[in-house]
Amino acid sequence: MSVSDRLAAWKNRLIADPAFQAFAVSNPLTRPVANRKAAESFDLVAGFVYSQILAAAVETGLIRRACEGAFSAEEFSEASGLGVPGSERLMLAAASLKLLRRQSDGRFAIGEMGAALLGNPSVFAMIRHHQVLYRDLEDIMGRLRLRTAETELGQFWAYRAEAEPDSAGAYSALMAETQALIGAEVIRVARMGRSKCLMDVGGGAGAFLERAGTRFPHLALRLADLPQVVVQARQRFKGSPLEERLETFGLDFHAAPLPHGADLITLIRVLHDHDDEPAERLLRNIRAALAPSGRLVLAEPMANARGAARMGDAYFGMYLWAMGRGRPRTSDEITAMLRRAGFTKIVTRRTRAPLLTCAIEAR
Repeated sequence: MSVSDRLAAWKNRLIADPAFQAFAVSNPLTRPVANRKAAESFDLVAGFVYSQILAAAVETGLIRRACEGAFSAEEFSEASGLGVPGSERLMLAAASLKLLRRQSDGRFAIGEMGAALLGNPSVFAMIRHHQVLYRDLEDIMGRLRLRTAETELGQFWAYRAEAEPDSAGAYSALMAETQALIGAEVIRVARMGRSKCLMDVGGGAGAFLERAGTRFPHLALRLADLPQVVVQARQRFKGSPLEERLETFGLDFHAAPLPHGADLITLIRVLHDHDDEPAERLLRNIRAALAPSGRLVLAEPMANARGAARMGDAYFGMYLWAMGRGRPRTSDEITAMLRRAGFTKIVTRRTRAPLLTCAIEAR
């Protein structure tokens, strides 16, 4: 046990002592810290309630309504169908979470957190989708005892060549809706100006390729995904100026070789969805497909990312467990996998929003 481990153990024993807790609250010097820690503890206890307030605020259109101007519970009750008491309860709860702000005249307007959500509309799609996750985690002890893909999440993310087109369309649509901020960050770190051909592996309906192709008119565009998924991309690009630049490859990239020749391959929010063996097989497949001077840019949320540890191990750790496959990995784990796949020059690219995505470049 290291010195830091011993210090942490001593500190935590002290914090757990009821007598010390009483002292910390009564002492004016330690009271602010004690109250802040108490609030953080309560947030852990109340987290599910908060998530349901947020879900109701999205489902009823409360947040979008608030950006149009101040309004009362009576006015909102007509649109929400909740009645005045239910509308008022939801609005007061939302105001406590800063989704709304209660004005001096008693009406409600958009709050700081609500405004932040409005600035990133893709979050609304994930909030709606989370109801699936919550149902799968209802029996948390049973879920932890037995990991299985026979869950609602596992069926939603049906990465199978025989998956129904409607199923593929559902998860491709969600990926496209939540692509905006992540796509912009990947384009920034990937430095595509000198690349000639970009292939997005597991690129779904082509939202990232659409963004990259618009930003870099010289790029040839390739999309490799399941056959029923690339159909969605062709529909998305139909009639677009990018249509002639797009080449799609409908295949199972675990079982079939990827098309060769791209000097830039992107793998965005794909690796963490797979267990280690298929993930390493995919990386070997990508290495074999790259042009001799080509590079892979891999981007996804990672475990132990600075300032985003809860996103990796808590959120994605439990999400992927409920999905029945995959896990969040540290950048060191991914680097080791890339080396085993044959990559030799591997660099971590600093992103501006590690909470959303981290990035690694490999040659």
